[in-house]
Amino acid sequence: MDAPLITFLSDYGHLDEFVGVCHGVIARRCPAARVIDITHAIARHDVRAGALVLAGALAYMPPGVHLAVVDPEVGAVGRQARLAVAVRTIEQDRLLVGPDNGLLLPAAERFGGVAEAVEIGRSRERLQPVSRTFHGRDIFAPVAAALAAAQPLAAVGDPLPVPQLRRLELPAARVLQRTLTAHVMRADHFGNLILDASPVQIAEVGARLGAPLAEEVAGRSFPARYASTFADVPPGELLVYEDANQMAAIAVNRGSAADHLDVGRDDELVVRAG
Repeated sequence: MDAPLITFLSDYGHLDEFVGVCHGVIARRCPAARVIDITHAIARHDVRAGALVLAGALAYMPPGVHLAVVDPEVGAVGRQARLAVAVRTIEQDRLLVGPDNGLLLPAAERFGGVAEAVEIGRSRERLQPVSRTFHGRDIFAPVAAALAAAQPLAAVGDPLPVPQLRRLELPAARVLQRTLTAHVMRADHFGNLILDASPVQIAEVGARLGAPLAEEVAGRSFPARYASTFADVPPGELLVYEDANQMAAIAVNRGSAADHLDVGRDDELVVRAG
């Protein structure tokens, strides 16, 4: 039989022992598990970036257990407290484990949404004593490993109504009078800007592949081209393209669109046919 699979995403980085310790906890509970590290380079505490990367990556991962930890509220109590959860998706029966801060829901929605959820903060699988600051080690990793070892979801936590799960508040692109108003969701390692718009919305403004576009940011206008790949424009020039996750994105061939446009997350851009 194939080894059970756990994917792992976090903002832990690789300078400390956190990722390795979580791997060790998984190996102790489910020695047969294969762990695929999606990334541990999410900017610290950036729940939205983690959610977007997770949602994009899981479409290319085999079904299994998906552990994600970006957790700025770890150890919080009172109004700032968040739950620790595990959820099952409607399609493919994927199991997602992590903090209930919106991190898991965009990925779950890629698979039809959440069919079942449990709260795992008091799971019998957790390590004791539970640290206030390292729930990845003491709660999330052992629960993920238990699920990989074929423990039923109901056995690792207490039932949680699906509507109570927290969702991220995300901006939404819009097209009006053949003008697209979009927002920067994140910048990747290369400075490419991933937008909250789709290629369909780019087409709605009248753009065609190879055609010129005008991009406006904070009253400044920049010429660009609607292209299928970076090399379709000369080095240093802007392009709008469909990225690997079927979202509209902006790049500079052999450069950084984030630097070129001087924009960051949530900044608004206007795109028109040139």
